[in-house]
Amino acid sequence: MNTLETIRTRRSTRKFKPLPVEMDKLKAVVEAGRFGPTGGNSQSNHFFVITDATVIAKLKDLVQTAFAKMELREDLYKSLKNSITLSRKGGYSFCYNAPVLIVVSNQKDYGNNMADVACAVENMMLAANELDLGSCYINQLKWLNEDASILEYLRSFGLGEGERVYASVALGYADTESGLPNRTESPRNGNEAVFV
Repeated sequence: MNTLETIRTRRSTRKFKPLPVEMDKLKAVVEAGRFGPTGGNSQSNHFFVITDATVIAKLKDLVQTAFAKMELREDLYKSLKNSITLSRKGGYSFCYNAPVLIVVSNQKDYGNNMADVACAVENMMLAANELDLGSCYINQLKWLNEDASILEYLRSFGLGEGERVYASVALGYADTESGLPNRTESPRNGNEAVFV
């Protein structure tokens, strides 16, 4: 696959097989993230590659608890409303039961934190597609990046005092017959481009 094909055929995967991802593939995906552009070449992203099912289960529980306590308002972003509603029902898996969750943090007081993390995450999702892995951009930990229980738990794994989570990636083998992610190109109906 060439770069443009990898970009055009990347799709979000939301159903994963309960299979581990090989360490060489995990390292390649994270390395792609580490090579994402950063403001002023700060290279201040911090990657947490979580493959331990117990850790992911604890995060899912903390996330569900935090969302279930939030006020459900009509003016909220659609996906945030969905997270609150599903959390209140119970059994919410914000990371779609993926066997790998890559959490990316950066400095809270750094002006490019979100942009730098987003660039890293996109690189990782493109690398995943190239490696026949499914992936999905996960916002939920970013929305909860000031939740005391989640911060405390992530600090036990090395999250710095001044760091916050700005995005995550669910990663694994797609739950499809072939195990490959859906690569059907979808038409572009938005993202208008004006050439001047």
